[in-house]
Amino acid sequence: MAMLKYLLTTASVFISLLVPGMRGDDMTTWFTGAHASLYGDMQGRGTMEGGCGYGDLNKREYNLQTAALSEALFNDGLACGACFAIMCVDDTKGCKPSAGSAVVTATDYCPPIYTKPPNGTNNWCNPPLKHFKLSMPMFTRIAEEKVGVVPVVYRRVPCAKEGGVKFQLFKGNSNLMRVLLYNVAGAGDVSNVKIKGSVISGWLQMSRIQGQTWETGTDLQGQSLSFQVTTSDGKMVEFDNVVDKTWQFGETFDGIKNF
Repeated sequence: MAMLKYLLTTASVFISLLVPGMRGDDMTTWFTGAHASLYGDMQGRGTMEGGCGYGDLNKREYNLQTAALSEALFNDGLACGACFAIMCVDDTKGCKPSAGSAVVTATDYCPPIYTKPPNGTNNWCNPPLKHFKLSMPMFTRIAEEKVGVVPVVYRRVPCAKEGGVKFQLFKGNSNLMRVLLYNVAGAGDVSNVKIKGSVISGWLQMSRIQGQTWETGTDLQGQSLSFQVTTSDGKMVEFDNVVDKTWQFGETFDGIKNF
């Protein structure tokens, strides 16, 4: 009788982890009702790169530990940079037994397709479906390649990154400065960025253009640059004079610090 009570209690605890809406925040709750599929090959050929603006950083910086999110999860690009643990939950559907979870960074967008494919399969990234398109190395960590699509549970997890936040400078329209932020630890997804030049006093609010690409309309050439970066959990880190005054468009600077 005592053993039966122990088994029932253990099962109830496990099930509670898989039910959306249980007490706890995104970092502790597993959410159900999602699926995952794969894209690209083991070397990253054929992967999407444009959804968050990261380009070849998927391979070069994130080592293909990445996912493209469906519209229901992408949040108009605000989710770019967030990290997720994804676990396959049905061994009869092609999950690898005892595989555990794959941890990925959201670096891409999986757009809806409103035309029915010739093979009659579902368009998994259409609203309101919650779907992760995983790079092949991540998908095959949790499931058999041949199955294509598997049911998963997922949760937000803190991003573990090496080194500091990276700031990559681009020239936008009308020579406006754009800055792509990546390698962000902690929450991972940036919600606000301010910039300050060494000549202009005061912090200037930047506008989000795409994913984690931010823009300022102020000419700051010839000045060293500082940033205030705020992540979605409300934490703010100030990066003072991380860009030297001789900066050029196309250069990347290491903020040294991280979240």
